[in-house]
Amino acid sequence: MVTAVITGASSGLGKEYINAIIAQYPSVDVFWLVARRKELLKEIADEHPDKTIAAISLDLSREESIELFEKLLKENNPEIKVLVNNAGYGKCGDFFSSNRAFQAGMVDLNCRALTSITRLCLPYMLDDSLVINVASIAAFAPTPRMSVYCATKAYVLALSKALHDELRPRGIKVLAVCPGPMDTDFWNVAGVPEGKSRLIDKLPRVNPQEVAIKSLRAAKRGKMVYTNSLFYKFYHFLSKIVPHGVIMEFTEV
Repeated sequence: MVTAVITGASSGLGKEYINAIIAQYPSVDVFWLVARRKELLKEIADEHPDKTIAAISLDLSREESIELFEKLLKENNPEIKVLVNNAGYGKCGDFFSSNRAFQAGMVDLNCRALTSITRLCLPYMLDDSLVINVASIAAFAPTPRMSVYCATKAYVLALSKALHDELRPRGIKVLAVCPGPMDTDFWNVAGVPEGKSRLIDKLPRVNPQEVAIKSLRAAKRGKMVYTNSLFYKFYHFLSKIVPHGVIMEFTEV
């Protein structure tokens, strides 16, 4: 059966991708929703009784979860039409005084897990299928006090661009999604709640539903990078022509 795989699917942008795929890909009958919070995945499944939804509770930062996911692929042999790599998190703080486990965990989840899930899914992907990797505007230039997060998202952006070219002969389209700040749980997890950062508080918010819908359309058209809103598209342009040392003077969180 035609399948969509979404990591980080329990809330926020990941949850919005479920609705966007249902609307734009009616041929998708099965959804593999991957996240740590199984109770939230089950609630999502109850919202879509006409779809076959597998609530897969995994912590993708752990190698044993990656191995279990590989086993599920081999046992079920799905026909994957859409893969959305949305699992990830960020932490704000000075690198020197930050928690080592959190910093290494970002690399494990944002980079290693995304790479592994993509590689494992590729043999099961249909012609004219999509890989959507959720990066961030943080991929465009380093941000002081979010140094590791920015580095991980730069990795996601670079990998996605290379795979966009490499997988084209197979009919697989790869898109890096680079949204601006969204009103999701991300900032509480990152340790930057409202009112704690003058920069974050001033930046315009991006609608997760709109990002999911429009980025899915962009992927279908074969675009390589998608950024929502003119404000953040302009920031992307600036990051290409302005030295990053200058940009960092204005972007510290």
